[in-house]
Formats: sequence, C-alpha cells, structure tokens
Amino acid sequence: MEKAKAELRQLGKKIEIQTSKKQNPTLIFPLRGLSNIEFDKKSSTLKLGDKTASRSFFNVAHSKKFLQTLDAARISHNLLKEKKHASLRDVFYQMKRTITGTKTNIVDDQTESDAVIEDLELITGCSREQLNINANKNGSVAGNVIVEDKGDIIDWSKMGSGGWSIPSNVEEIKFKKVQAKYVLYMEKAAVWERLHEDKFWEKQNCLIMSSQGQTTRGVRRLLQRLYEEHKLPIYVLTDLDPWGFYIYSVIKYGSISLAHMSEQLTIPGVKFLGITVDDIKKYNLEPNLIKFKDVDIKRIDQIKDYDWFKDNKDWQRQLNELKKLKAKAEIQALSARGISFISEKYLPEKIKNKEFID
Repeated sequence: MEKAKAELRQLGKKIEIQTSKKQNPTLIFPLRGLSNIEFDKKSSTLKLGDKTASRSFFNVAHSKKFLQTLDAARISHNLLKEKKHASLRDVFYQMKRTITGTKTNIVDDQTESDAVIEDLELITGCSREQLNINANKNGSVAGNVIVEDKGDIIDWSKMGSGGWSIPSNVEEIKFKKVQAKYVLYMEKAAVWERLHEDKFWEKQNCLIMSSQGQTTRGVRRLLQRLYEEHKLPIYVLTDLDPWGFYIYSVIKYGSISLAHMSEQLTIPGVKFLGITVDDIKKYNLEPNLIKFKDVDIKRIDQIKDYDWFKDNKDWQRQLNELKKLKAKAEIQALSARGISFISEKYLPEKIKNKEFID
C-alpha cells in the first residue's frame, strides 16, 4: 500500500514540475501490445519489450486519455488513503462525469476506465490490486484447504454446492492447511459443478478450480501461490479448440495484455490434461464434434505462430491435427459416455497414466 501511494505521489509531483516549468505534461510508459511482447525462453514467460508510449496533455489525440489516466490515479490515491477498495465498475462510475463547460464525458464506457487502469499499472509498477482496485469475483474452488481471509477461517471443503468464491485479490489470504496431491483447473463452471457434485476432489485428494472462460487474475494468482508455496502440480482441462489451448498458454506463459505482470501470474510448470485430439478416437467422441467456423481456423494459424507454441513439437502436432479435424469437442461431450464418465473414468485414467502435454 505504501509503495502504491508513493508511486502515485511521485506521478503527481512529476506532472506538477512539468507544469511549473511550462512544459507539456507528458506520461511515458511501456507500450502494451503484441508488437512489444518478447518470449523469454529461459523463464518460459511473456515479457514486455523496450518500446514505450507517451501521452501528452497538449496533444489533441492524447488529451482525453491523459485526463482519464490522472483521474484514475486520483481515485486510486483516495482509496489508498481511506484504506478502502473499489471494483472496476465503481471506478468507472466515479470517472463518468461531464467535463465542466463542455459536453464531453471523461469516460463513456467501462472499457475506457479499465484500459487506463492497466496503463496506471505500467506507470506506477503496481498491480491493480495494489492500487486497491478489484475485479468482480469469477471463480470457484473446492478441496481440503483451510485459509484465513481478513480474520475469517474458511474451509474449502465445507462451502456447499457453490464452493468458495475466489476474490479478485488473494494476496492477503493465509493458508492454514493444504491437503491435496494436485490442482485441477477447468475452463468451464458447468464442468466444475459436475466434479463437485461427484466429490471428485474428495475421492482423488485434489483441489478443483474454475472460472468461466478466460482465467481471472485472482484465479491465476491463487493457482500460482498453490504451485509455488505448496508445490502442487497444476493440470488444465479445456475444450478441444484453439481458444481452450490459449487459456492453457495464458496460465503457463502469461498473456499479451498482462505481460507486465508475468512474474505474479505465470506458472511455467503447469501441464495440459485435455481435451486432446487423441481423446477423440480413444473415447469415441466423433459423433459429438462441432464443426469449426472460419474464425476458429484463423485462430489456429495465429496460435501456431506464437513463439511459445511454434517450437513445441507436441503442440504443433495438436494444432495441425485439429486443423485437419475441422471441428472442436467441448469438455461436456464426455457426458455422452455417461453423466459421471468424466469424474469416474476420463480424468482418473489420464492423470494416472500421466497423459499430459507440457
């Protein structure tokens, strides 16, 4: 908290000095985007390159973004002073107002405020959570773990049918007991619900975790903490399609949009469990395939050329075979073999045989 406050004060001081010297107030920070992404083979993570972007007040193309960035910094500084947290939606509404004497709003929709908050992370070197700004909860976990969260003792094995709802900020969580052999992360909440109802985590002595679609920061950071602090292997279960493969790669290597946070989020040791192209014949899933659209084929070609995929023979084979297949298989396709086939046969068999892709 003190580091974040100091960085924000330094930002304000810099603008004040520029203004007092009658200079054009300017913000300079690392450029976000694929053009400034480097794949570090040594650490197996995506990192930002050396390219920078600037945002100046007296540049017509920059002035609104400049104002948005400073307004987000003001809100964050107030939150830190008051020792309170706000959601991304809260910050959007605090910023959404009309500039005096004009008909122009500081922000018109949340995508604008979300973007400048990410820029503020780059400018200050502090994560969104360190700036006391949180995203909505979007993940569930169950298993034999007891944690302390802001003084409350929480047992993940006794949270009912919905499991424990994973918060955006998991930094202050203290692990009191962790009893598990591994963590199984799945792309879909519906699959998590099936495994939870079948007590998969209890029978297999593991943790089951999910968010809906792409992983949230809170989920990724919690996975990383379990991996690093408790040495638990992480296995990922997604649909057989390029979008599922990318979800896995984000957990393992990091994401293009959050390359500046790779150290806090990536898990180089994570392994892909399924669904794979090899599972189609092995488990007789051909009747349950869904035909690809053109966008799926294009996405395969994009992923094949990513540095973190193109030198991996196992992944190149999966992507090539998937392109030939011209169809995808959702995790729920396994339900055609029986409602609990996934928990009683598919997952135990694959994990026992160590059928992973690294």
